[in-house]
Amino acid sequence: MHAPSSAATAAGTERPAYEVADIVSAYGAEYRRTHDVLPVQGMALRAIERCRTAALGGHVEACDACGARRVAYNSCRNRNCPKCQARARAKWVAAQQALLLPIEYFHVVFTLPHALNTLARVNPRRLYALLFHAAAATLQCFARDPQHLGAELGITAVLHTWGQNLSQHIHVHCVVSGGGLSLDGQHWVSTRRGFLFPVRALSRVFRGKFLAGLRQLRTRGLLKFAGDSAALADEHAWTDWLRTLRATDWVVYAKPPFGGPKCVLKYLGRYTHRVAISNQRIVSIDNGVVCFRWKDYAHHNQLKVMSLPAEEFLRRFLLHVVPSGFMRIRHFGLLANRHRASKLARCRMLLEPQPQAHIDTDGGLSTSCDASPSTTTDAARCPVCGAGPLRIVEILAPLRGVPP
Repeated sequence: MHAPSSAATAAGTERPAYEVADIVSAYGAEYRRTHDVLPVQGMALRAIERCRTAALGGHVEACDACGARRVAYNSCRNRNCPKCQARARAKWVAAQQALLLPIEYFHVVFTLPHALNTLARVNPRRLYALLFHAAAATLQCFARDPQHLGAELGITAVLHTWGQNLSQHIHVHCVVSGGGLSLDGQHWVSTRRGFLFPVRALSRVFRGKFLAGLRQLRTRGLLKFAGDSAALADEHAWTDWLRTLRATDWVVYAKPPFGGPKCVLKYLGRYTHRVAISNQRIVSIDNGVVCFRWKDYAHHNQLKVMSLPAEEFLRRFLLHVVPSGFMRIRHFGLLANRHRASKLARCRMLLEPQPQAHIDTDGGLSTSCDASPSTTTDAARCPVCGAGPLRIVEILAPLRGVPP
């Protein structure tokens, strides 16, 4: 049985019994020795293994009241590390609060067919970027059509590449404004209450835009074909494959709309900086087998436990390490960086006279939206006596070359 992690974090709170770091520490070196690991994947494994250990250094804190001391090691800050997202998430969500309007918001998910997974594994940067572009362009296409809205939307899109069982399931979650700025910039145009656009029509347009972009990438010689996708280098195989994709119904899912901005912030706090699996879902690490909890959405969200060899667990986990520097969160339309400030100011001016009492603060979510998306604790308070403040009394240098 692999030894579980220490019972408490530096902040004095309970930590999970098992962590992804434990799996990497026990089996990561052998996996790197026997598999071709991309540089960005190797960097993620090394960072996760050393996160909050003496290898990264840290400091010693002491309580002024009771004299208790504790060691706090530094975090790795790698975006694939389950332990390092809380602070980044809280900072990002706080910044998004200034971008929200007092309107209804919608949640739309665009999913790629699994037939594209093999090509995405060798062209992740190209296909993920195309997914963002096709999803945003589809929403804006409908929004600018006077028969639907005749306005420009605000869109925040978040890339997820995993399913609950760590399999490859590439999709983007889009938070979409319930209305937009008219194309002449003179009016705010609201969507119908509780309805954005017809999802079947969205699906067809999304499929067309993505496949058109895919063909363009191949024509320009920007796609690689290797491994399971090597056969697609042949022109006839490529044409047949595209024909199959065109005949497939692509999944676009519109979830129940959010209510007001508080619900959007709570949602963003849960989803934006999520990694493929949280430490809390790991049940055990025993004799080279990792067991973790997952929801089976195909069977009424049943909670199940999956057992995978550590080698397969690491292979699936590394599928979701995105290319270095790739932006997993992107803004479009009213929220695009170039004109964001001026367009949002105009929207607020146009929305100001409108009463906002109709906004449902529950937004159809299963949990209350009143709570702010807090992800941090009072780290300056002593966990022993609960009264005295903690002060740094010693700096610990990183232990270079020493395993965690």
